Amino acid sequence: MPFTAIVLAAGEGTRMKSRHPKVMHKVLDKPLVWWAVRAARKAGASRIIVVIGNGAQEVRDFFASKPVPEGEAPIEFVEQTERLGTGHAVRVVRDAIGGFEGPVCVLSGDSPLLKPETIKALVDETKAKHNACTVLTMTPSDCTGYGRVQLDEAGQVQAIIEHKDCTPEQRETLTECNSGVYCFCGRRLSENIDKVGNDNAQGEYYLPDMIGIYVGMGEPVSSVHCDDYTELVGVNNRIQLAEATKIMQRRINEELMLSGVSMLDPDQVWVGADVTVGQDTVLMPQTILFGHTTVGCDCTIGPNSRLTDAQVGNGCTVDESIIVDSAIDDDVNCGPRAYLRGHTHLLKGAKAGTHVELKNSTVGEGSKVPHLSYIGDCTMGKGVNIGGGSITCNYDGKHKSHTEIGDHVFIGSDTMMVAPVTIGENALVGASSCITHDVPAGALSLERSQQTIKEDWANRYWERLKKED
Repeated sequence: MPFTAIVLAAGEGTRMKSRHPKVMHKVLDKPLVWWAVRAARKAGASRIIVVIGNGAQEVRDFFASKPVPEGEAPIEFVEQTERLGTGHAVRVVRDAIGGFEGPVCVLSGDSPLLKPETIKALVDETKAKHNACTVLTMTPSDCTGYGRVQLDEAGQVQAIIEHKDCTPEQRETLTECNSGVYCFCGRRLSENIDKVGNDNAQGEYYLPDMIGIYVGMGEPVSSVHCDDYTELVGVNNRIQLAEATKIMQRRINEELMLSGVSMLDPDQVWVGADVTVGQDTVLMPQTILFGHTTVGCDCTIGPNSRLTDAQVGNGCTVDESIIVDSAIDDDVNCGPRAYLRGHTHLLKGAKAGTHVELKNSTVGEGSKVPHLSYIGDCTMGKGVNIGGGSITCNYDGKHKSHTEIGDHVFIGSDTMMVAPVTIGENALVGASSCITHDVPAGALSLERSQQTIKEDWANRYWERLKKED
């Protein structure tokens, strides 16, 4: 059911002790506010309005860099220049867009764990009962600090009593707590939000006051209980940020394991929300998969591997390696301790071995860069073997130049290929060569100075040093 989502993300978050706005701190690889926006989109929001204030430009810039998923609502921003409370934030939105229509869900930009299904239930309850407001409630393990929701026998909300205002008996008996998430009838919200006052110690306008206003008007207000209170965990400091991250980590990892992915120790695997992993793949300890990473079936990733915006085919092994903005096809072997970056692409059956770095390069089918080499800005054919200690010299201090290596080329160890240079197919380059000119197909290329030997020179040298001592 279409609805408008307002995500409150204007607060300073002083307890984070940070130069950045609180909502830009990350759970896994995404900012807190991203998770709230994602939940609203997946719940079916037709309009998403993010209220920004502190660090407004940083929030804008982040979302500007992310394409809107096809068919989903774009983000609108409304800036709350004066931060005068949650009720004031909603009033600023109303004034900016000219009023609300249909259901309006108010979400917290610092609550990343709320599920789309819970938001849908809140919207459905509001529509089904024609509520002026529906409150999302929870029963946390410790109710201290939460406003208590008072219900009548019919389950209608009568009041929200702040913790400090509860009697000792109410603190014991009222365990239904206000989560701070609401769904309003948009029309009635537009008409009545101005009734929220600021007669309190902070001089702020609090959105929960709308409950008492509606009850006093005889408008229907009910609640939806969230069975898993951890969905409503908010983040106000870095300890809570770590706690929220752990909950999300477990949630994602359990879904993956139920879909056919193995983990030796799920507590040591971190997978982002945009990642997909195929069946019968094993994620070893200390593995991180972030960004828009895809991993195929029957792979082993890790231990100690980090993949960001990486595409991995089927049957691959990535051992103690980093892959960033790069792709490997089926049956590719990486590592241990390989580094692939900058749109590198390894074709089927290729290998990047121990202490190998590849940047902006294509490695052909079945080609191997086994160890201790750097290959940058290079296109390599199939069946190529690169000897250990070889590099492409692709940067002259200002420009990047390209190296072309044909099919079935053998490059001897400790070879420097000074770009721009082309090595033709079936060529052989002798070890310890510095290649500055093109090598024809099928040729042998050697570049070495003549070895000089001076008999007994070293013995005389050591003797002279001893006499100086």
